[in-house]
Amino acid sequence: MTLDGEALEQLRKRAKAGGADKYHAANAAKGKLFARERVALLVDEGSFVEDGLYANALAEGLPADGVVTGTATIDGRQVCLMANDSTVKAGSWGARTVEKIIRTIERAYNTGVPMVYLVDSAGARITDQVELFPGRRGAGKIFWNQVRASGSIPQVCALFGPSAAGGAYIPAFCDVVAMVDGNASMYLGSDRMVEMVTGEKTTLEAMGGAKVHCAESGVGHFLCKTEAEALDVVRRYLSYLPANWTQQPPTAPAVEASEKADLAALVPASERQAFDMRRYVKGVLDEGSFFEIQALWAKELTIGFGRLDGEVVGVVGNNSMFKGGVLFVDSADKATRFVQLCDAFNVPLLFLSDVPGFMVGSAVEKQGIIRHGAKMITAISEATVPKICVVVRKAYGAGLYAMAGPGFEPDATIALPTAKIAVMGAEAAVNAVYANKIAAIEDEAERAAFVSAKREEYERDIDIVRLASELVVDAIVEPHELRAELVRRFAAARGKDRHFSKRRHGVTPV
Repeated sequence: MTLDGEALEQLRKRAKAGGADKYHAANAAKGKLFARERVALLVDEGSFVEDGLYANALAEGLPADGVVTGTATIDGRQVCLMANDSTVKAGSWGARTVEKIIRTIERAYNTGVPMVYLVDSAGARITDQVELFPGRRGAGKIFWNQVRASGSIPQVCALFGPSAAGGAYIPAFCDVVAMVDGNASMYLGSDRMVEMVTGEKTTLEAMGGAKVHCAESGVGHFLCKTEAEALDVVRRYLSYLPANWTQQPPTAPAVEASEKADLAALVPASERQAFDMRRYVKGVLDEGSFFEIQALWAKELTIGFGRLDGEVVGVVGNNSMFKGGVLFVDSADKATRFVQLCDAFNVPLLFLSDVPGFMVGSAVEKQGIIRHGAKMITAISEATVPKICVVVRKAYGAGLYAMAGPGFEPDATIALPTAKIAVMGAEAAVNAVYANKIAAIEDEAERAAFVSAKREEYERDIDIVRLASELVVDAIVEPHELRAELVRRFAAARGKDRHFSKRRHGVTPV
């Protein structure tokens, strides 16, 4: 078959047009953009170079086989990307779809550039399952390549529609996932399949909608109102990360912290009074630089990227506004993954501790709190990037370990003047040691005086100056001095040796 210029142009137009007009109209009614419009909004103008435009060109109604793939730049930096075209068979996968996605991930990995996934797919075409599912270059090869690329290159997903069945693992293997509320969903089986298999009656939104995954399951990281917002998340996320694991995060012009932030005033003297660690983080970092991740899930722990004097850092902070800042199963998992992400891409870690410890009780024990806590502590131990622990108010029990305390080779442990480090708080400690004696004192005033005296004795024992004199903490810093102290210490730690252990890899307590 030979083509003249006009015939080739017609073929090109058909491939780029996507599916029938009615499918474009249906998407527009839901507030959904065409796949190629999404690409154009995300990347630098004129930078996109497409591969596989003519995939399945001889078939009827399968332009580009339902997926757009290629290379482009975002803010001048090279990326590879794929975008499902949901106007073509609902964005479902055929054999050529799968091959195009595999080739794009392989190119990203081999050239050492980020991989962006713009997902909107109904999953595999059952009619084509033999061609796309089981073979060496079948759908499984997509996930194999994602796993191989994990920690080598950034992988970020924006989810605009469904990501069904096996296709749901594309977002799951990405570093972060931005989901558009009302349209995006992830699920292994449709609502009809769930009812057939289990008898449960549900809906796609209730089972796997954006709110569910961003606030309950933790598979989603950003709940976005619009597609433009989701694309902005992709752009902003990549701005904090290097192109690959061998490079350093990009710097930016230094910006002072907010003049409105009074770090001393933000932290109440009483341990029983909560404060919002997110406000504290913003008061330490360069103004406007904090990029919170998973803001709706496991809110007792705040994580995200930011900048100190223009340099990227990853922040892990306990937030007493939620569940008292106690670490639960989900917050341990949240910290684990974020610490591993930062360590993979050479992002220094700042731990801001105000932690009572891990949660106790039969419910969390049955959920495996010990296992999940051990997983978090494993990640802290294995992280070899510069890491600094700041005890903002308290670090009790294994919470000290989970927040990169002195035993975990932080580059510094810094305490504020009001900081407390102990096995447990004074109230719990006195009750643990003197429970029987307290119960035996009948006079209420005498009992209160005894308890007060023992608490004061305990507080003296864990006095922060004593801990500094014993070299448990490296410095006691006033709140207004903290930012400058962190800038200097991170700069000093930048060239540290990053070897950890003589082994292939550990056995993670998952």
